[in-house]
Amino acid sequence: MSRIGKQPIAIPAGVTVSVGADNVVTVKGAKGELKEAIDRDIKVEVKDGQIVLSRPTDQIRHRAMHGLYRSLLNNLVKGVTEGFKKDLELVGVGYKAANQGNTLDLSLGYSHNIIFEIPKELKVTTETVKGQNPKISLEGTDKQLLGQVAAKLRSLRKPEPYKGKGVKYSNEVIRRKAGKAAGK
Repeated sequence: MSRIGKQPIAIPAGVTVSVGADNVVTVKGAKGELKEAIDRDIKVEVKDGQIVLSRPTDQIRHRAMHGLYRSLLNNLVKGVTEGFKKDLELVGVGYKAANQGNTLDLSLGYSHNIIFEIPKELKVTTETVKGQNPKISLEGTDKQLLGQVAAKLRSLRKPEPYKGKGVKYSNEVIRRKAGKAAGK
């Protein structure tokens, strides 16, 4: 049995979970509402303030999906109660970030500024403090969307290993390389 899949998910107070037609699970909480379509082979039950998932057989496919959907449902519950947050840092001379609502204006050393439209489900804030690198904070309830947008922002200028310049996650450690060896 899947070690992750067999663990029940506790439903906190103020959160309602319903399993609809076609195995679509809807989770409503203080921060919003999220839905996830579950494979028809995986059985989802809400009982005694917990979500319990079960699988029909021990096939590799069923075992894999058992843990996957348990993790996805746990992320939905966590998202509508606490929410998720990702912080990015712009490392480099002249790199800037500013936001106007959900529109992010980035200056990343290219000949033009990059205008990036953040989805309305996420909240973005930028912070520029003198003597520190500019920071971008993304907050939202959907962990998948948050991670995807953060990865897209990072891909605009990935951190390079020689000077460490680029867009990086705030907790990311960049492995540095030595430059050219000195002459003879």
